[in-house]
Amino acid sequence: MREALAALFPPESDRPALRTEGRPKALNALGTFARHPVLSRAFNTFNGHLLYTSTLSDRHRELLVLRVAVVRGSEYERRQHIVLAEDVGISSEEMAWIAEGPNAAGWQPLERAMLRAVDELLADARVSDRTWDALSSDLGTEQLMDLVFTVGAYDLLAMAFRSFGVVPDEDLPTS
Repeated sequence: MREALAALFPPESDRPALRTEGRPKALNALGTFARHPVLSRAFNTFNGHLLYTSTLSDRHRELLVLRVAVVRGSEYERRQHIVLAEDVGISSEEMAWIAEGPNAAGWQPLERAMLRAVDELLADARVSDRTWDALSSDLGTEQLMDLVFTVGAYDLLAMAFRSFGVVPDEDLPTS
């Protein structure tokens, strides 16, 4: 499992490490992953890219992840990423907007389009032309690819956590 966990933290990253001091440990998720170390290493290598070397900003990644968690009803994923969202400056007001979705009044155009892309990908496995055009005006090819793969990865995690019955750790925030 050490090797599998090490894959999550690529040494070549130029992003600052995610806060660890005082952060929830995610023991229930790690315990689930420990049941299949080979799979864990493969997934953590991919997820390490999304967390550390993605072309999306940390803020944008967390907006996407939290919207996936809300739409999919993944309480574990939502509560774990509340902590990360706070670390990247997402306010409690914005957390409420994420739950409301892309039509919440406060979003800037790019973030509105990103949340709309999440909803479209989860509903139809495709970003509409209208949303793609809105995203393309601010994001490059690699960022667009990272957006789609981030949504897909966290949709997969939501499915896994819900299917395996992973309950939120006691140290995770409730709201």
